[in-house]
Amino acid sequence: VDLVETGGGSVQAGGSLRLSCAAAGGTFKRYFMGWFRQAPGKEREFVASITDNGGSKYYSNSAEGRFTVARDNAKNIMYLQMNNLRPEDTAVYYCAARQYYSYSTNTGDYFAWGQGTQVTVSS
Repeated sequence: VDLVETGGGSVQAGGSLRLSCAAAGGTFKRYFMGWFRQAPGKEREFVASITDNGGSKYYSNSAEGRFTVARDNAKNIMYLQMNNLRPEDTAVYYCAARQYYSYSTNTGDYFAWGQGTQVTVSS
């Protein structure tokens, strides 16, 4: 499956962005999907994930209450709505696909990745 992220940009603290992850090829509706991010000089970290049917969602402590993950299996798209953004949210955001139902925050458990989209939050 090929994944392409869009929707990144530059915003001021307190602003919002909505990221999209479009999938082509594969069977999107069967994948457990995740969002990760990587700031300069730091390791890639888990942000949010969603089960294949969208019935369960998981968030990092930092994302909980501010970010919302969703998916539209009819359109093969996953979203990440990010509200009340902070400067520490600045990073490249990646979407990823996992073939198994079980929840995982481990990057090694995801078999496909997008190229990433830059999010920059200024104070």
